[in-house]
Amino acid sequence: MEVQTIKPIEILLVEDNPGDARLTKEALKEGKVLNNLNTVANGMDAISYLRKQKPYDHVTTPDIVLLDLNLPKKDGREVLAEIKQDPELRRIPVVVLTTSKAEQDILESYELHANCYIIKPVDLDQFIAVARSIENFWLTIVKLPTN
Repeated sequence: MEVQTIKPIEILLVEDNPGDARLTKEALKEGKVLNNLNTVANGMDAISYLRKQKPYDHVTTPDIVLLDLNLPKKDGREVLAEIKQDPELRRIPVVVLTTSKAEQDILESYELHANCYIIKPVDLDQFIAVARSIENFWLTIVKLPTN
């Protein structure tokens, strides 16, 4: 009988706020789904990570990207546009996870082919609930493409 090993879901979190990154990591760690969460703090590093350029030439391609919009060096909109224009990366689901409630940001994110747009709550318990909802929907219910 063949023993199947459970492969963890690979998640790339693109988040420049260390507190939000820590909260997301904690919420996903306590969840039901085995995952590897890797974090980068700016848009330039996100693109380097996804394209496996140094110092990220050893990483596994993520199954999903959690992307903040307001990032240093290259903002989330630019990162989203690059991901969705790249034939090697465009199938990776991108969840925009940001504090912006601006209708223009929401419209632009969907026009750039974001898979969904979630406004980060400021309340700690609500933030954890949102992170768990992401896990429940994107990592449990949705069938992600294999890389």
